[in-house]
Amino acid sequence: MLEVVVPVHNEQDTLDASIRTLHRFLSSTYSEPWMITIADNASVDSTPVISAMLQSTLPGVQYLRLEKKGRGHALKIAWLLSQAEVLAYVDADLSTDLRALPPLIAPLTSGHSDVAIGTRHARSSRVVRGPKREFISRGYNMLLRRTMGVEFTDAQCGFKAIRRDIARTVLPHVVDSGWFFDSELLVIAERAGLRIHEVPVDWVDDTHSSVNLILTAVEDMRGMVRVSRDIATGRIPVTAIYTELGRKPLLPAEIPSFAGQVMRFLLVGGFSTLAYALLYLILAAGLAPQLSNFLALLVTAVANTAANRRFTFAVRGGLGRTRHHLQGLVVFGLAWALTSGALLVLHSSAADASATVELVVLTAANLAATAMRFTLLRLWVFARPADRTTAGDNQPATTTAASCGP
Repeated sequence: MLEVVVPVHNEQDTLDASIRTLHRFLSSTYSEPWMITIADNASVDSTPVISAMLQSTLPGVQYLRLEKKGRGHALKIAWLLSQAEVLAYVDADLSTDLRALPPLIAPLTSGHSDVAIGTRHARSSRVVRGPKREFISRGYNMLLRRTMGVEFTDAQCGFKAIRRDIARTVLPHVVDSGWFFDSELLVIAERAGLRIHEVPVDWVDDTHSSVNLILTAVEDMRGMVRVSRDIATGRIPVTAIYTELGRKPLLPAEIPSFAGQVMRFLLVGGFSTLAYALLYLILAAGLAPQLSNFLALLVTAVANTAANRRFTFAVRGGLGRTRHHLQGLVVFGLAWALTSGALLVLHSSAADASATVELVVLTAANLAATAMRFTLLRLWVFARPADRTTAGDNQPATTTAASCGP
Protein backbone atom coordinates (compact mmCIF):
# COMPACT_ATOMS: atom_id res chain seq x y z
CA MET A 1 0.00 0.00 0.00
CA LEU A 2 1.11 3.56 -0.76
CA GLU A 3 0.32 6.53 1.48
CA VAL A 4 0.97 10.04 0.18
CA VAL A 5 1.14 12.69 2.89
CA VAL A 6 0.46 16.33 2.05
CA PRO A 7 1.71 18.58 4.89
CA VAL A 8 -0.31 21.81 5.01
CA HIS A 9 -0.36 25.04 6.98
CA ASN A 10 -2.87 27.73 6.00
CA GLU A 11 -3.40 26.36 2.48
CA GLN A 12 -7.07 27.31 2.04
CA ASP A 13 -6.52 28.90 -1.39
CA THR A 14 -4.98 25.88 -3.13
CA LEU A 15 -5.78 22.86 -0.96
CA ASP A 16 -9.04 21.74 -2.62
CA ALA A 17 -7.65 21.88 -6.17
CA SER A 18 -4.37 20.20 -5.21
CA ILE A 19 -5.93 17.28 -3.35
CA ARG A 20 -8.44 16.67 -6.14
CA THR A 21 -5.63 16.72 -8.71
CA LEU A 22 -3.58 14.26 -6.65
CA HIS A 23 -6.65 12.06 -6.12
CA ARG A 24 -7.40 11.91 -9.86
CA PHE A 25 -3.79 11.06 -10.62
CA LEU A 26 -3.59 8.22 -8.10
CA SER A 27 -6.97 6.86 -9.18
CA SER A 28 -5.90 6.69 -12.82
CA THR A 29 -2.34 5.49 -12.21
CA TYR A 30 -2.39 2.95 -9.36
CA SER A 31 -4.35 -0.27 -9.20
CA GLU A 32 -2.83 -1.13 -5.83
CA PRO A 33 -4.32 0.35 -2.63
CA TRP A 34 -3.33 3.92 -1.83
CA MET A 35 -4.28 6.70 0.55
CA ILE A 36 -3.87 10.47 0.78
CA THR A 37 -3.29 12.00 4.21
CA ILE A 38 -3.72 15.73 4.70
CA ALA A 39 -1.37 16.50 7.62
CA ASP A 40 -2.52 19.87 8.91
CA ASN A 41 0.04 21.44 11.24
CA ALA A 42 -1.80 24.12 13.22
CA SER A 43 -3.58 25.94 10.39
CA VAL A 44 -5.66 28.93 11.53
CA ASP A 45 -7.53 29.64 8.28
CA SER A 46 -10.18 27.49 6.57
CA THR A 47 -7.80 24.61 5.92
CA PRO A 48 -9.42 22.34 8.60
CA VAL A 49 -12.89 22.86 7.12
CA ILE A 50 -11.75 22.17 3.56
CA SER A 51 -9.76 19.13 4.69
CA ALA A 52 -12.74 17.66 6.54
CA MET A 53 -14.91 18.18 3.45
CA LEU A 54 -12.36 16.45 1.22
CA GLN A 55 -12.17 13.54 3.66
CA SER A 56 -15.93 13.09 3.58
CA THR A 57 -16.35 13.35 -0.20
CA LEU A 58 -13.23 11.69 -1.67
CA PRO A 59 -12.61 7.99 -0.96
CA GLY A 60 -9.04 7.32 0.12
CA VAL A 61 -8.50 10.77 1.67
CA GLN A 62 -8.00 11.18 5.41
CA TYR A 63 -7.42 14.26 7.54
CA LEU A 64 -4.87 14.44 10.37
CA ARG A 65 -4.97 17.54 12.58
CA LEU A 66 -1.84 18.46 14.57
CA GLU A 67 -1.82 21.39 16.97
CA LYS A 68 1.96 21.89 16.74
CA LYS A 69 3.26 23.89 13.78
CA GLY A 70 6.06 22.44 11.68
CA ARG A 71 6.21 20.72 8.32
CA GLY A 72 8.78 18.23 9.58
CA HIS A 73 6.69 17.47 12.65
CA ALA A 74 3.64 16.81 10.47
CA LEU A 75 5.54 14.41 8.22
CA LYS A 76 7.17 12.59 11.10
CA ILE A 77 3.89 11.97 12.92
CA ALA A 78 1.97 11.01 9.78
CA TRP A 79 4.66 8.58 8.64
CA LEU A 80 5.06 6.98 12.06
CA LEU A 81 1.27 6.44 12.32
CA SER A 82 1.00 4.95 8.84
CA GLN A 83 0.52 1.24 8.15
CA ALA A 84 1.42 1.55 4.44
CA GLU A 85 4.50 -0.25 3.13
CA VAL A 86 5.66 2.83 1.19
CA LEU A 87 5.30 6.38 2.51
CA ALA A 88 5.61 9.46 0.34
CA TYR A 89 4.96 13.17 0.55
CA VAL A 90 4.33 15.98 -1.89
CA ASP A 91 4.12 19.72 -1.29
CA ALA A 92 0.63 21.18 -1.15
CA ASP A 93 1.25 23.41 -4.17
CA LEU A 94 2.13 20.37 -6.34
CA SER A 95 5.15 22.21 -7.75
CA THR A 96 6.56 18.83 -8.80
CA ASP A 97 4.94 17.15 -11.78
CA LEU A 98 3.12 14.08 -10.44
CA ARG A 99 4.26 11.97 -13.38
CA ALA A 100 7.50 11.50 -11.45
CA LEU A 101 5.66 9.69 -8.64
CA PRO A 102 5.65 6.15 -10.17
CA PRO A 103 9.44 6.14 -10.78
CA LEU A 104 9.89 7.57 -7.27
CA ILE A 105 7.94 4.71 -5.71
CA ALA A 106 9.13 1.83 -7.93
CA PRO A 107 12.62 1.27 -6.41
CA LEU A 108 11.08 1.15 -2.93
CA THR A 109 8.38 -1.39 -3.74
CA SER A 110 10.95 -3.56 -5.52
CA GLY A 111 13.30 -3.42 -2.52
CA HIS A 112 16.10 -1.90 -4.57
CA SER A 113 16.29 1.32 -2.53
CA ASP A 114 15.41 2.56 0.94
CA VAL A 115 14.68 6.25 0.34
CA ALA A 116 13.73 8.03 -2.89
CA ILE A 117 13.85 11.76 -3.58
CA GLY A 118 13.03 14.05 -6.46
CA THR A 119 15.88 16.00 -8.02
CA ARG A 120 15.74 19.36 -9.73
CA HIS A 121 19.42 19.28 -10.67
CA ALA A 122 19.65 16.28 -12.97
CA ARG A 123 20.39 17.05 -16.60
CA SER A 124 16.95 15.83 -17.64
CA SER A 125 15.10 17.81 -14.93
CA ARG A 126 13.08 20.77 -16.16
CA VAL A 127 12.83 23.56 -13.61
CA VAL A 128 11.19 26.98 -13.70
CA ARG A 129 12.12 29.36 -10.88
CA GLY A 130 13.73 32.69 -10.16
CA PRO A 131 17.49 33.28 -9.87
CA LYS A 132 17.33 34.11 -6.14
CA ARG A 133 15.78 30.79 -5.15
CA GLU A 134 18.05 28.97 -7.58
CA PHE A 135 21.19 30.53 -6.09
CA ILE A 136 20.20 29.93 -2.47
CA SER A 137 19.10 26.37 -3.15
CA ARG A 138 22.19 25.35 -5.09
CA GLY A 139 24.46 27.07 -2.61
CA TYR A 140 22.82 25.30 0.32
CA ASN A 141 23.05 21.87 -1.27
CA MET A 142 26.68 22.39 -2.24
CA LEU A 143 27.49 23.44 1.34
CA LEU A 144 25.61 20.43 2.68
CA ARG A 145 27.59 18.05 0.49
CA ARG A 146 30.95 19.64 1.30
CA THR A 147 30.48 19.94 5.06
CA MET A 148 28.43 16.82 5.78
CA GLY A 149 30.21 14.51 3.36
CA VAL A 150 27.03 13.36 1.60
CA GLU A 151 26.35 12.70 -2.06
CA PHE A 152 22.64 13.40 -2.64
CA THR A 153 22.11 16.64 -4.52
CA ASP A 154 18.66 17.92 -3.55
CA ALA A 155 17.81 17.86 0.12
CA GLN A 156 14.84 20.21 -0.05
CA CYS A 157 12.78 19.10 -3.03
CA GLY A 158 9.28 18.50 -1.62
CA PHE A 159 8.90 15.14 -3.29
CA LYS A 160 10.19 12.15 -1.32
CA ALA A 161 9.35 8.58 -0.36
CA ILE A 162 10.61 6.03 2.16
CA ARG A 163 9.91 2.43 3.10
CA ARG A 164 7.95 2.02 6.33
CA ASP A 165 10.58 -0.18 8.02
CA ILE A 166 13.26 2.39 7.27
CA ALA A 167 11.08 5.25 8.50
CA ARG A 168 10.33 3.60 11.82
CA THR A 169 14.02 3.09 12.54
CA VAL A 170 15.38 6.41 11.30
CA LEU A 171 12.61 8.93 12.16
CA PRO A 172 12.97 8.68 15.97
CA HIS A 173 16.48 10.13 15.54
CA VAL A 174 15.33 13.10 13.45
CA VAL A 175 14.96 16.12 15.74
CA ASP A 176 14.10 19.02 13.44
CA SER A 177 10.39 19.79 13.08
CA GLY A 178 10.70 22.43 10.33
CA TRP A 179 12.32 22.73 6.92
CA PHE A 180 15.61 21.07 7.90
CA PHE A 181 13.71 17.84 8.54
CA ASP A 182 14.40 16.55 5.01
CA SER A 183 18.12 17.28 5.20
CA GLU A 184 18.50 15.64 8.61
CA LEU A 185 16.62 12.54 7.47
CA LEU A 186 18.76 12.17 4.36
CA VAL A 187 22.07 12.77 6.15
CA ILE A 188 21.27 10.09 8.73
CA ALA A 189 20.08 7.69 6.02
CA GLU A 190 23.19 8.08 3.88
CA ARG A 191 25.58 7.95 6.83
CA ALA A 192 23.87 4.72 7.90
CA GLY A 193 24.58 3.11 4.54
CA LEU A 194 21.04 3.25 3.17
CA ARG A 195 20.47 3.52 -0.57
CA ILE A 196 19.01 6.84 -1.72
CA HIS A 197 17.46 6.82 -5.18
CA GLU A 198 17.02 10.11 -7.03
CA VAL A 199 14.50 10.82 -9.77
CA PRO A 200 14.73 13.80 -12.17
CA VAL A 201 11.59 15.91 -11.90
CA ASP A 202 9.81 18.71 -13.68
CA TRP A 203 9.30 21.50 -11.17
CA VAL A 204 7.65 24.92 -11.35
CA ASP A 205 8.27 27.44 -8.58
CA ASP A 206 5.29 28.60 -6.56
CA THR A 207 5.59 32.38 -6.82
CA HIS A 208 3.13 32.81 -3.94
CA SER A 209 5.18 30.73 -1.50
CA SER A 210 5.35 32.24 1.99
CA VAL A 211 8.64 30.55 2.88
CA ASN A 212 11.22 32.99 4.29
CA LEU A 213 14.32 31.92 2.36
CA ILE A 214 16.85 33.78 4.52
CA LEU A 215 15.40 32.58 7.83
CA THR A 216 15.16 29.04 6.45
CA ALA A 217 18.80 29.17 5.34
CA VAL A 218 19.93 30.30 8.81
CA GLU A 219 17.94 27.52 10.48
CA ASP A 220 19.42 25.03 8.03
CA MET A 221 22.95 26.14 8.96
CA ARG A 222 22.18 25.61 12.63
CA GLY A 223 20.76 22.21 11.80
CA MET A 224 23.93 21.20 9.97
CA VAL A 225 26.08 22.13 12.97
CA ARG A 226 23.80 20.21 15.34
CA VAL A 227 23.62 17.07 13.21
CA SER A 228 27.40 17.05 12.70
CA ARG A 229 27.87 17.29 16.46
CA ASP A 230 25.25 14.62 17.18
CA ILE A 231 26.81 12.17 14.73
CA ALA A 232 30.31 12.84 16.08
CA THR A 233 29.20 12.38 19.70
CA GLY A 234 27.07 9.32 18.99
CA ARG A 235 23.69 10.84 19.86
CA ILE A 236 22.66 9.83 16.37
CA PRO A 237 23.75 6.15 16.33
CA VAL A 238 24.55 5.76 12.64
CA THR A 239 26.64 2.66 13.35
CA ALA A 240 23.71 0.95 15.08
CA ILE A 241 21.35 1.94 12.26
CA TYR A 242 23.88 0.62 9.74
CA THR A 243 24.08 -2.67 11.63
CA GLU A 244 20.29 -3.02 11.59
CA LEU A 245 19.40 -1.63 8.16
CA GLY A 246 22.50 -0.65 6.20
CA ARG A 247 23.22 -2.28 2.90
CA LYS A 248 26.36 -4.35 3.39
CA PRO A 249 28.87 -4.56 0.52
CA LEU A 250 28.37 -7.55 -1.75
CA LEU A 251 32.06 -8.29 -1.23
CA PRO A 252 34.23 -6.94 1.58
CA ALA A 253 36.59 -4.18 0.50
CA GLU A 254 40.02 -5.52 -0.31
CA ILE A 255 42.37 -4.20 2.36
CA PRO A 256 45.92 -3.61 1.09
CA SER A 257 48.74 -5.48 2.80
CA PHE A 258 51.03 -3.61 5.18
CA ALA A 259 53.57 -3.12 2.40
CA GLY A 260 50.81 -1.97 0.08
CA GLN A 261 49.57 0.50 2.67
CA VAL A 262 53.09 1.89 3.10
CA MET A 263 53.50 2.37 -0.66
CA ARG A 264 50.11 4.01 -1.04
CA PHE A 265 50.70 6.20 2.00
CA LEU A 266 54.04 7.36 0.59
CA LEU A 267 52.42 8.07 -2.78
CA VAL A 268 49.68 10.16 -1.15
CA GLY A 269 52.31 11.79 1.06
CA GLY A 270 54.42 12.69 -1.97
CA PHE A 271 51.54 14.49 -3.64
CA SER A 272 50.62 16.12 -0.32
CA THR A 273 54.18 17.36 0.15
CA LEU A 274 54.26 18.87 -3.33
CA ALA A 275 50.88 20.51 -2.76
CA TYR A 276 52.07 21.79 0.62
CA ALA A 277 55.23 23.27 -0.87
CA LEU A 278 53.32 25.02 -3.64
CA LEU A 279 50.73 26.40 -1.21
CA TYR A 280 53.40 27.57 1.23
CA LEU A 281 55.33 29.47 -1.45
CA ILE A 282 52.13 31.14 -2.63
CA LEU A 283 51.01 32.08 0.86
CA ALA A 284 54.47 33.14 2.05
CA ALA A 285 54.47 35.90 -0.56
CA GLY A 286 51.92 37.81 1.49
CA LEU A 287 51.63 36.17 4.93
CA ALA A 288 53.91 35.51 7.88
CA PRO A 289 55.85 32.20 7.76
CA GLN A 290 54.00 30.63 10.71
CA LEU A 291 50.57 31.50 9.30
CA SER A 292 51.58 30.34 5.83
CA ASN A 293 52.77 27.05 7.28
CA PHE A 294 49.54 26.57 9.28
CA LEU A 295 47.21 27.27 6.37
CA ALA A 296 49.17 25.19 3.86
CA LEU A 297 49.36 22.29 6.29
CA LEU A 298 45.65 22.50 7.18
CA VAL A 299 44.46 22.41 3.57
CA THR A 300 46.73 19.53 2.61
CA ALA A 301 45.93 17.66 5.85
CA VAL A 302 42.20 17.54 5.05
CA ALA A 303 42.87 16.33 1.52
CA ASN A 304 45.49 13.88 2.81
CA THR A 305 43.04 12.32 5.29
CA ALA A 306 40.39 11.88 2.61
CA ALA A 307 42.88 10.31 0.17
CA ASN A 308 44.36 7.94 2.74
CA ARG A 309 40.90 6.97 3.95
CA ARG A 310 39.86 5.71 0.55
CA PHE A 311 43.10 4.85 -1.24
CA THR A 312 45.48 3.65 1.49
CA PHE A 313 43.18 2.03 4.04
CA ALA A 314 40.22 1.11 1.77
CA VAL A 315 37.50 2.69 3.92
CA ARG A 316 34.38 3.29 1.83
CA GLY A 317 31.13 5.17 2.38
CA GLY A 318 30.14 7.92 4.78
CA LEU A 319 30.14 5.81 7.96
CA GLY A 320 32.66 7.23 10.44
CA ARG A 321 33.79 9.96 8.03
CA THR A 322 33.27 12.83 10.48
CA ARG A 323 35.21 11.04 13.22
CA HIS A 324 37.99 10.16 10.80
CA HIS A 325 38.43 13.79 9.79
CA LEU A 326 38.36 14.97 13.41
CA GLN A 327 41.04 12.45 14.29
CA GLY A 328 42.93 13.45 11.16
CA LEU A 329 42.94 17.02 12.45
CA VAL A 330 44.52 15.78 15.68
CA VAL A 331 47.25 14.17 13.61
CA PHE A 332 47.51 17.46 11.73
CA GLY A 333 47.97 19.28 15.05
CA LEU A 334 50.88 17.05 15.98
CA ALA A 335 52.47 17.54 12.56
CA TRP A 336 51.95 21.29 12.81
CA ALA A 337 53.62 21.32 16.24
CA LEU A 338 56.59 19.48 14.77
CA THR A 339 56.98 21.74 11.75
CA SER A 340 56.37 24.89 13.78
CA GLY A 341 59.05 23.77 16.21
CA ALA A 342 61.46 23.29 13.32
CA LEU A 343 60.62 26.78 12.07
CA LEU A 344 61.20 28.29 15.51
CA VAL A 345 64.59 26.59 15.78
CA LEU A 346 65.54 27.90 12.33
CA HIS A 347 64.57 31.49 13.17
CA SER A 348 66.36 31.37 16.49
CA SER A 349 69.60 30.53 14.72
CA ALA A 350 69.06 32.41 11.45
CA ALA A 351 66.49 35.18 11.80
CA ASP A 352 66.91 36.34 8.19
CA ALA A 353 66.49 32.93 6.58
CA SER A 354 64.94 33.10 3.10
CA ALA A 355 61.67 31.47 2.14
CA THR A 356 63.62 28.81 0.26
CA VAL A 357 65.60 27.86 3.36
CA GLU A 358 62.41 27.85 5.39
CA LEU A 359 60.84 25.56 2.85
CA VAL A 360 63.77 23.12 3.01
CA VAL A 361 63.59 22.98 6.82
CA LEU A 362 59.82 22.57 6.81
CA THR A 363 59.96 19.85 4.16
CA ALA A 364 62.49 17.96 6.26
CA ALA A 365 60.24 18.31 9.29
CA ASN A 366 57.29 17.03 7.26
CA LEU A 367 59.26 14.00 6.18
CA ALA A 368 60.22 13.36 9.80
CA ALA A 369 56.53 13.43 10.74
CA THR A 370 55.61 10.90 8.03
CA ALA A 371 56.34 7.81 10.14
CA MET A 372 54.33 9.21 13.04
CA ARG A 373 51.43 10.11 10.74
CA PHE A 374 51.31 6.66 9.13
CA THR A 375 51.36 4.93 12.52
CA LEU A 376 48.53 7.06 13.90
CA LEU A 377 46.41 6.69 10.78
CA ARG A 378 46.85 2.93 10.65
CA LEU A 379 46.48 2.09 14.34
CA TRP A 380 44.11 4.82 15.47
CA VAL A 381 42.23 6.76 12.79
CA PHE A 382 41.53 3.94 10.33
CA ALA A 383 42.08 0.95 12.62
CA ARG A 384 40.22 -2.24 11.70
CA PRO A 385 38.54 -4.60 14.16
CA ALA A 386 41.63 -6.79 13.98
CA ASP A 387 43.75 -3.81 15.04
CA ARG A 388 41.65 -2.64 17.99
CA THR A 389 38.76 -3.96 20.02
CA THR A 390 36.69 -0.77 19.79
CA ALA A 391 36.54 -0.68 16.02
CA GLY A 392 33.16 -0.81 14.37
CA ASP A 393 32.73 2.57 12.77
CA ASN A 394 35.32 1.63 10.16
CA GLN A 395 33.63 -1.29 8.53
CA PRO A 396 33.07 -0.54 4.86
CA ALA A 397 29.65 0.78 3.96
CA THR A 398 28.20 1.30 0.55
CA THR A 399 25.96 4.23 -0.12
CA THR A 400 24.44 4.96 -3.46
CA ALA A 401 22.92 8.39 -3.78
CA ALA A 402 21.37 9.82 -6.89
CA SER A 403 20.93 13.48 -7.51
CA CYS A 404 18.13 15.91 -6.76
CA GLY A 405 19.24 19.50 -6.46
CA PRO A 406 17.26 22.55 -5.53
